[in-house]
Amino acid sequence: MTGPAATNADRRTPDGTGPAQDRPSATGGTSPRAVPPPAPWVRTRLRATPLSTLLGAALAFVAVLLCAALPRAMDRGTDQALRSFLESRGPGQTSLSVTARPRYGNQTPQELDQVLAKLVAATAPGFSVAASGPVHGVAADPRSLANPGLTAPAGVPPRLGLTHLREAAGHVRLAEGRWPGAAAAPGAPVPVVLSQSAAKTIGARLGMVLETFAGMDGVPAKAEVVGLFTVNDQAEDFWTDLGCIVRACLSQTPTHPPEPFWRFDGLVGPESLDRLGQWGEGSEPGTQDFWRIPVDTTVLRADQLPATAEAVASYVTGPTSSRLTRETQRRDLAVTSRLPELFTQAEARRQAAAPLAAMGPAGVAGVAFVVFCLAAALTGDRREAELRLLLARGGSRAGIVRRLLAENAVTVLPAAALATAIALVLLPTPRSAGTLLAAAAATLLALLAFPLRAAVLLAPARGPAPRRRLVAEVLVLAATAAAVFEVRSRGVAPAGAGADPLLVAAPLLLALCGGLLLARLQPALVGALARAAGRGAGLIGFLGLARAARGTSGRARPSVLPLIAMLLAVTTGGFGATVLTAMADSRVQAAREAVGGDAQISTLGGTLPEAVTKAAAALPGVRSSVRLWNDDNVFLYGTKAGSTQVSVIVADPVEYAKLSRALGRGEFDPALLATGAAGTSGTTVPALISGDLADDDTSGFELRLDNGGKLKLAVVGVVDGTPTRPGAKFTTVVLPAAPVLAAVPQMGPPNGWYALGTVDQHRLEQLVRAGDPGAAADRYRVRTSSATAAQLGSDPLQRSAERLFWASLAGAAGFALLAVLLTLVRAAPDRAALLARLRTMGLRPRQGVLLILAESVPLALAAALGGALLAAGAVALLGPAVDLSTLVGAKVQGGLPVLVRPVLTQALGLAALVAGAVLAEAAVSGRRQITTELRAGDQR
Repeated sequence: MTGPAATNADRRTPDGTGPAQDRPSATGGTSPRAVPPPAPWVRTRLRATPLSTLLGAALAFVAVLLCAALPRAMDRGTDQALRSFLESRGPGQTSLSVTARPRYGNQTPQELDQVLAKLVAATAPGFSVAASGPVHGVAADPRSLANPGLTAPAGVPPRLGLTHLREAAGHVRLAEGRWPGAAAAPGAPVPVVLSQSAAKTIGARLGMVLETFAGMDGVPAKAEVVGLFTVNDQAEDFWTDLGCIVRACLSQTPTHPPEPFWRFDGLVGPESLDRLGQWGEGSEPGTQDFWRIPVDTTVLRADQLPATAEAVASYVTGPTSSRLTRETQRRDLAVTSRLPELFTQAEARRQAAAPLAAMGPAGVAGVAFVVFCLAAALTGDRREAELRLLLARGGSRAGIVRRLLAENAVTVLPAAALATAIALVLLPTPRSAGTLLAAAAATLLALLAFPLRAAVLLAPARGPAPRRRLVAEVLVLAATAAAVFEVRSRGVAPAGAGADPLLVAAPLLLALCGGLLLARLQPALVGALARAAGRGAGLIGFLGLARAARGTSGRARPSVLPLIAMLLAVTTGGFGATVLTAMADSRVQAAREAVGGDAQISTLGGTLPEAVTKAAAALPGVRSSVRLWNDDNVFLYGTKAGSTQVSVIVADPVEYAKLSRALGRGEFDPALLATGAAGTSGTTVPALISGDLADDDTSGFELRLDNGGKLKLAVVGVVDGTPTRPGAKFTTVVLPAAPVLAAVPQMGPPNGWYALGTVDQHRLEQLVRAGDPGAAADRYRVRTSSATAAQLGSDPLQRSAERLFWASLAGAAGFALLAVLLTLVRAAPDRAALLARLRTMGLRPRQGVLLILAESVPLALAAALGGALLAAGAVALLGPAVDLSTLVGAKVQGGLPVLVRPVLTQALGLAALVAGAVLAEAAVSGRRQITTELRAGDQR
């Protein structure tokens, strides 16, 4: 050993505890020449190898940054997913609705405000009120109006409800008339103000007295329209569940068949609170005080969701609710909310996505661990002679390990601290425990990897133990088999258990087993290839394969660590890519089933103009389309029950069969519905029926349509449903269009259009508006599978899982590439010596590069092929236990399928990346290493 380290070691005492000091002379004097103090160990080592120091710090920085960032990214993703999930439900479902009977005779607005203050105060500290603020007041149920001339569809008179809404004046603007003022005299009409939109719809006008039918007391109630207002912002949260104040609402009677009628609400002043009880007479509860308290969902956190759910449950039906009943002196105070149900759904979604989201970070952690082991092995090879010299000159093994630990601490700790700080700043989140724990684990690994390796190198030599490796491999195999068996037996961990560690660890254990098995097989397989190449004329392939089949630098076999690193990266990447691809495919299929094809135009009552359907069928990207008549209110006579309500589909058999075949629902042979089928004539038409009617005597089936038409059916087959009714179990009858239109001329135009192909929803909507410009905005329903799939995929929980996977995949690929480069650097001295010898024998530089490729590429190819097989095997073994419904946004049956394309893409991509890195390393450093060896001579 030479250099500053050797000089420092020469000055140590035999026990290795410190430098030898100059002793005083026999006469008691000192040496006239002072001895300089020894150079500090850490500074000397860092100055001696600046490049290695910087690379070690960079490796620690990247590893700690990833380990610190991934938990924070997961936390941010789950928080955002929770808030978005609740926000998408609207303020009506994320509010606390409180109701109570009014206090007739002494009801005042101030008393309502006092109750509100107590209700709001009880929300802390479990949750808070949204910035939009509470809404409260008194509402009287609507009563039918007897005024002639008001709009009454189907002859049903409109109904008017009265509401006193606190702070309503700040959200509306008076357009005509005045606000309700002084209390009206007994028997006089109640002064109300209506929205201009509702008044126009109903036909009411300023100054009009609205009169109800006689109530239980035989006296009609009256309300005078004293003003008209307009709403500042109809989309404001203030008007949630109060839409009939803003505009008239079209409702339906509970009769059969239901009949439409208009319902609207008017605002009254505080002076008329006692009159509301008379207006709500005759209904239960008739009139009620209400308070709606919106919960602030923008500050909710996933980790605090159980505590928040407990606080909300207490507010609804627990101790808080009982306390509010006493404090407000309202014994009938009732609190309702959908928040507990939504919290349960959100927690189930998070737990369903947690195992799949944790697989990527787990794969990165596994590959990073292997890389640190490789880096420690490389450093140990380079410094083994130095460490053994220190041990031979009296240094203790513990003392040497402590000095190496201090040496690592100088580079690792600042890099780790900087990486952790960057993660904390760039990814803000209230939770830091997971971040600090992951960063500490990565820091500890970077700090201890080389000192532990040095301790092993300096340990006393032990006798050969050929079974030690076999025992370790058997233990890993047993653990893997147990994990896979357990996951397949019980499925994923139940809700409430969090991320399933077995499901997360199983792919990694499979990759580890595959790496150990491949490490056993690779030398034999590559050795056989080397022997086959040796029979040829060239020597480059034989030498490269022979070196790949055996270890370098005196090792008996190739290192298993780079192989395990690549297999971990390929297996986790292939498994994750399969999950993402299956998510996308399932989302597209779910969207097609929801739409009933790739595009749909339907009407909410009425028919489709022929110009619209023709123009839609001519759109670019439409492969096939079908116009159909769909009626759910048709009765089939002749069944076991006498008559059965069925859903009738009338369509062209050929085009409708294409649609059914594409969606895999209701498939049939269109020849069955051909016009003129056996036994059909006149008003008898061929028909396909659903399975629930197949057991009946079908000879007497007759359809009676709403338009008065009658059709006798000749049943020619059975279908399992219809693509126009996804997920529903309708009793279905499918009829061919031509004979039905001939038998029932009054059928009119179709009411539905479905298509297959690539259709742009925006363009389809423009076409519909242009085809019927005078139609109401909500008359037509336009949907496409592409837009529906995009809507399903817009869930932040899904986007967070996808981003986390791609980040994890990039990290795992980077670490796997680094593992290969470390392997090349580790073998570089031995390879350079070989190339130098061969160079003297006439080896050309290009042949040297080919030799390096022949030596290194088998590792990449073996890892790619093995990783692809392991990823496919992991999907086959664990796929049935994986539920993609949460990540897809719709119910998915069948678990995770084995997909070849994503697995091969990941495997071949990483193999190409590794091969490119090997080629670059050979081209850049190969010549320089050979030149160095030729100048220095072979000292081995």
